[in-house]
Amino acid sequence: MDIGKKIKDLRRQKNLTQEELGERTDLSKGYISQLERNLCSPSMETFFNILEVLGSEPGDFFNETLYQQKIYYPKSEQTLYDEYDDGYIINWLVPDSNEYDMEPVIITLKSGAEYKKFEPSLSESFMYVLKGCASIRIGRKEYKARTGESFYFKANESHQLFNAEQQEAEVLIVATESYL
Repeated sequence: MDIGKKIKDLRRQKNLTQEELGERTDLSKGYISQLERNLCSPSMETFFNILEVLGSEPGDFFNETLYQQKIYYPKSEQTLYDEYDDGYIINWLVPDSNEYDMEPVIITLKSGAEYKKFEPSLSESFMYVLKGCASIRIGRKEYKARTGESFYFKANESHQLFNAEQQEAEVLIVATESYL
């Protein structure tokens, strides 16, 4: 078991820097760095203090299956939201992806359709046009991408995906979780 890696993973899940974890545990950033690289071993008191700050019980920390991430998602686990009357269909490729850092979906937009408008956030978005032509409005600017082309942007302005063309468009979207 790689204890240092587990501490580092938990710290990152809590969106803490090494310095912030050090401040909350009365340890130095350098010591946290050494722990994460398995260059030193903490005392039991220090270890339990770190786990408390990271929100983990010792039993959970050492439970291997608790930290195993699912890797493979068969098509049968995808969730399809058919909102075609509103102009789109959303295919959630990874169930419960809203619990992760990224949310991968495929959106099918019928001709003339707009997807919902998103307000500014700290998230980032990647959009790849699988079929047709799709456009995005970011703030007051509009961009267009055709099959095989993509958009990548920080969502610090309002934005909206739409299809101004005569044919249906299909777009793969991977958006990061916003941490406001």
